[in-house]
Amino acid sequence: MRRSTGRLADGREIIYFDLDATRPVRDVADPRDLPPVSTASEIRYDAALDEWVAIAKHRQARTHLPPADECPLCPSHNGRHTEIPDKDYDVVVFENRFPSFAAALDSESGGHQGPAGSGRAEIFARGPGLGRCEVVCFTSNHDSQLSHLPPEHVGLVLEAWVDRTRELALLPQVEQVFCFENRGEEIGVTLAHPHGQIYAYPFVTPRTRRMLDSARRHRERTWRNLFADLLAGELADGSRIIATSEHWVAFVPSAARWPVEVHLYPRRQVPDLPALTDDERADFTHIYLHVLTAMDALYGSPLPYISAWHQAPVRIDRDLAYLHLEVFSVKRAPNKLKFLAGSESGMGVFINDVTPEQAAAALRAAAPDTWANR
Repeated sequence: MRRSTGRLADGREIIYFDLDATRPVRDVADPRDLPPVSTASEIRYDAALDEWVAIAKHRQARTHLPPADECPLCPSHNGRHTEIPDKDYDVVVFENRFPSFAAALDSESGGHQGPAGSGRAEIFARGPGLGRCEVVCFTSNHDSQLSHLPPEHVGLVLEAWVDRTRELALLPQVEQVFCFENRGEEIGVTLAHPHGQIYAYPFVTPRTRRMLDSARRHRERTWRNLFADLLAGELADGSRIIATSEHWVAFVPSAARWPVEVHLYPRRQVPDLPALTDDERADFTHIYLHVLTAMDALYGSPLPYISAWHQAPVRIDRDLAYLHLEVFSVKRAPNKLKFLAGSESGMGVFINDVTPEQAAAALRAAAPDTWANR
């Protein structure tokens, strides 16, 4: 792998990851005349739920579903300059121009701690939305998908996730690094080019805090790791297993919230992506491609999905965490979507129309040859 770094015209960092380790380091030259990045991000505390909410009004102006010939994530060519100032690339990462969190913020975005003299500063706390948001372009081919890439290219995407997790965790304002992919307009994707994102949060996210609290209670009761016990239970039951390999297990969880939901766990407990061995990383690319192929074959067309890495926080409870990937879709039938209605959106209680066992059986049947012949 060859890693090259540079700066875009407005000062944002860009990082190239090339499969060919012998290629020269890229000379990044962005000829665009760009105004400085303007951010107005802040975080506000929701005392009722004990959660932070990001407010980022500048994101209303971000690019929304441009035609393919105006895609900002394609390489620059024929005089058209994009976010990637080169004629080709394998995998590239750059700072988001419309970030939800940023290292440098406009003066209007923060510092206030509630109404002066109100006595309510704590429950109305707010502050600057410090952190970082990055875009990960999986391939220069606009019409491709992550599931269509060869294993070595998916491995390069994984190396980019590892690199960025390691680097972003060093930033003093960052408490958690989240690598994810949104695919499909049904999910809310605004750019069709195959890509994902990385959020470096200034706090530990509510979902992670809740999971780690559960893991702590489980350890106090049993002296064992909750996630390791979940994995062992799924392996013992077997009915929801999608695929297994030397280092990974893919399964539909027993209490799946979504009509299509697959979790991928390494067999060994590790806190985050940088902790994976070379063998675990190489093995992941094959089982992940199998899962994505099965999901796309389920209804005969590319499945809209969210793919979310659960990593340990940067500084706390790393011994409780267990790295895993969650891939889920809102599509519950070929022409039907699952909408988060009253129970889910209002009360947070999910109601799934598909049993996890049915979903697992359908996924196993959707692409049987891709794994059986491995």
